[in-house]
Amino acid sequence: MQLANYLFFSTGCEEALAFYAECGLGRITQLKRHGADGMPVASEVMRGKVMHARFEGPGILFFASDNHDAEPMRGSAHMLITDDRDSTDRLFARLVEGGKITTPLAVQPWGSYYGKLTDRFGVQWMLDCLVHDAEKCERFSDGIML
Repeated sequence: MQLANYLFFSTGCEEALAFYAECGLGRITQLKRHGADGMPVASEVMRGKVMHARFEGPGILFFASDNHDAEPMRGSAHMLITDDRDSTDRLFARLVEGGKITTPLAVQPWGSYYGKLTDRFGVQWMLDCLVHDAEKCERFSDGIML
């Protein structure tokens, strides 16, 4: 068994998935469109929009689609566990382009280098880099030992 999120967009699904691919998270491995290849279409506004997509990358799997009745995303977030501070910084900077930082990246009391953001598509992301030893912890927190 595996848990995978399903993201619902009003009409920006394909743009969001392309953005996530540009950020280096993975790639679209399946995409079906409303009204194409025998797929139904609920309204003409949705014709050609994403009916169902699968997005995969190393350690990442989620699904997404455009829906005319999609509600703003809230109540959950994607949590990415990263291996090092540099890659965490780079990914955070990419994902937040056009979005909003909720929690700036910093070493947290629980010992992780962590930050939270909402991207320009309304999806919340949490990036968490585990700090494994005192040397890394000291370096990450500018001399403040946790």
